[in-house]
Amino acid sequence: MARLPYLTPDDLKPADKDLLKRDIALYRILSYSPDGARAFGTLGRYIRFGSKLDGRLRELAILQVGYLARAPYEYSHHIKIGYDFGVTKDDIRALIADTEGKPNNLEPLAKTVLRTAREMSVKMEVSDATFAELKKALSEEHIVDLMITIAFYNGVVRFLGAMQIDVEPEYQKYLDEFPLPKA
Repeated sequence: MARLPYLTPDDLKPADKDLLKRDIALYRILSYSPDGARAFGTLGRYIRFGSKLDGRLRELAILQVGYLARAPYEYSHHIKIGYDFGVTKDDIRALIADTEGKPNNLEPLAKTVLRTAREMSVKMEVSDATFAELKKALSEEHIVDLMITIAFYNGVVRFLGAMQIDVEPEYQKYLDEFPLPKA
């Protein structure tokens, strides 16, 4: 259960009701800090809608962060969002296999993106070898946007965990189909 009660539009000042236009648990907690919620949303919207980085690759990177962090909220939400950007069920199964060091059918660039997310999430850096692979396949803008995405979502999973934000019931089916690893 979340550490703070979930806010509703009725709890917010009229000027802040827009913060719950997308009424999800994360925003219902972020709305305790209206300016913080707006800043959070600005970067999140850029990552999803403004970045020129391929949406499928972006979502695979986010899913990798959520999977590594064992963050059910982030992981389940981005399985659903990932479908909208071309992530398939086979991609998710391959991400799990890749994370476990098992063979899979992901293309080389997707594997490099997942390795980048793992290195940033676990080691807090990216190896020279992984960065060289990124440079062969992506522009500098795409590389920077990938790093921004991975860094942002590493922050998101930490916020979700610290605030103990609950997974909404409609997202549980994604966790049932693609369970997170046990601690």
